[in-house]
Amino acid sequence: MTERFLVTGANGCIGAWVLKHLSQEGADVVAFDLREDDHRHRLINDGNVPEVDWVFGDLTNSEDVKRAADGVTHIVHLAALQVPFCRANPIQGAAVNVTGTVNVFEAARQHGVKQIAQASSIAVFGSTSDYADRIIPEDAPRLPTTLYGVYKVATEDLAKVYWNENKVRSIGLRPHTVFGPGRDQGMTSLPSVGIEKAIRREAFHIEYGGTLDFQYASDVATAFIHAARFTVDGAPTYNLSGHSVAVSEFARITGEITGFDGITCGVSSLPVVEGAKATSWYTNARGPQPTPLRDAIEQSVRIFSASS
Repeated sequence: MTERFLVTGANGCIGAWVLKHLSQEGADVVAFDLREDDHRHRLINDGNVPEVDWVFGDLTNSEDVKRAADGVTHIVHLAALQVPFCRANPIQGAAVNVTGTVNVFEAARQHGVKQIAQASSIAVFGSTSDYADRIIPEDAPRLPTTLYGVYKVATEDLAKVYWNENKVRSIGLRPHTVFGPGRDQGMTSLPSVGIEKAIRREAFHIEYGGTLDFQYASDVATAFIHAARFTVDGAPTYNLSGHSVAVSEFARITGEITGFDGITCGVSSLPVVEGAKATSWYTNARGPQPTPLRDAIEQSVRIFSASS
C-alpha cells in the first residue's frame, strides 16, 4: 500500500518540520490541527506552505480524529498542550494530551494503521537532583514533576495497552530542548528566540541557565518520520539525544555566528534532567544522528535571516 501520513499538531514547531520533510519527499500527507495557522510553515519554507491535505478538527473529538485518519498508513502524533498551558488549565491539558492520544490510537485501531510515532517528552523524568547521573540512563525511573509530564507518562503506558490488547504498533520519542526556527512556545523556547533576537541585534535574556540537551527541530522531525516507518512489534518509547551543553555555551555560539553579543542567560537551572542516554534509539531502532550543534545554529540563523 502507498504510504499516506497523518500528522497531528501539524502547525506546531515539530509538525511544521515534519510536513516540510515529507513534502520534500513527495509523500502523501494529511495535516491535522485545530485551526489554520501557517506562520511556522512560511518561516521554514521560504514563505510558502507545503501542499498537503488539510483537515481542521478537535483532537478531543473522536469523530474528527477518525475522519482525519481514514485511509492513512502511518500517524505522526505530535499534538499536545505544553507545560504552561497544562498548568493553567489542567482539565483541558488532560483532555488534549491524554484523551486526544486515546482518540488517535482508537482511530489507528479502527482504520488498521500500520504504525504510530507519538511524542512523549523528557518531562516524564524528574530533575537532575533526583538521579545519580548527570545524563540519566535509559532505565531511569519516570518521576514527573508537572501535569504535562504526568500526562505524557499516561500516553506512554496507554500505547503499551493498545499493543497488548489490539496489536497497534507504535514508537514513542522523548525530545528534550527542541530549538530552531518555529520554536516559539513552551518553557524551553527561549534559546530559539535568542537566535532570532541576535539576528535583529536586539538584546535578549534567557531567564535560566544550567545545562540542557539541545535538539535541532529539523532533526527531531526526521526522527519522528523514521519512527513512523520503523516497524516494531510492540510500543517502545525511546529517549532522543542531541547536544548536552550549558545554556551559556549555546548563547556564546549564537553570538559568534551572528556577531552579536547581546544574548545573555540566567544562572538557575530548569527543573529537568540535563540529558538522557539514547543508545537504544540509535542501535535498536537505527535512529538518524543529530546535526552538529554549531551547524544547526548556523542553519537556524540562515532561515531566520531570510525571513527578517
